[in-house]
Amino acid sequence: MSSLSSAWRGAAAVLGLAALATSITPAGAGATARTLPTVVLVHGAWADTSSWDGVITQLQRRGYPVVAAANPLRSLSGDAAYVASVVKGIRGKVILVGHSYGGAVITNAARGAGNVKALVYVSAFLPDKGESTQTVLNPKKYPGSLLSPATLDQRPYTDTAGKGVDLYIKPASFAKVFAADLPASAVRRMAAAQRPFALAAYAGPSGDPAWKKIPAWDVISTKDRAIPPAGQRWMAKRAKARVVEVKSSHAAPVTHPVAIADTIADADRHTR
Repeated sequence: MSSLSSAWRGAAAVLGLAALATSITPAGAGATARTLPTVVLVHGAWADTSSWDGVITQLQRRGYPVVAAANPLRSLSGDAAYVASVVKGIRGKVILVGHSYGGAVITNAARGAGNVKALVYVSAFLPDKGESTQTVLNPKKYPGSLLSPATLDQRPYTDTAGKGVDLYIKPASFAKVFAADLPASAVRRMAAAQRPFALAAYAGPSGDPAWKKIPAWDVISTKDRAIPPAGQRWMAKRAKARVVEVKSSHAAPVTHPVAIADTIADADRHTR
């Protein structure tokens, strides 16, 4: 078990959520589960698939098959291509869900995917063509984000593909930027175990957005200090998304799994 998975599962456990590592259909779901779409969950920057544990629990209780995709966090085009390949390998309809930067990924991964019937965004970026997570929101028009050189560390890395720069949230800033409504002990574990987010992914431009052709839902976190709530609302309006608001920090998948599962179920009902 990775240290990051432990950190996110620990945060979920503090809130009384079951920590499940796999995405299986619950026993007894039978034929009902086979008629439901598969929900593909895409995590954002500085997180991993276990950030969805509470949402997975809720969806499986309702009979939905679930796949939590491991978002590489290396480049927007590459991450989207990987998630698109996951979606392509699934038989039947799919609801594609993205948290934070994962919203930019699903915006591109669903383009041309004939089996994706709905998009669900959670505290997320919804870029248009040519925009990146770095440029989509004008900070003068939508102030409030605490993501800045003051709260982010840049660390060079080298791998088989070459050299680059990773971004991390500074441990002292993690609570106020990402998870202000979680206990301090959980925040410390999450900050220590956060996955790196490549600068190339942060700055990578989006292609034609899938939300122009696929119905969208958006769970907006009203206490978010990573993506300003006003900016989230603007992106949702532009995408003509149906909106649900939760009183949450940026860590909404951990703090509000029931509301997120309800929104996914609503997207399913309205796209049958």
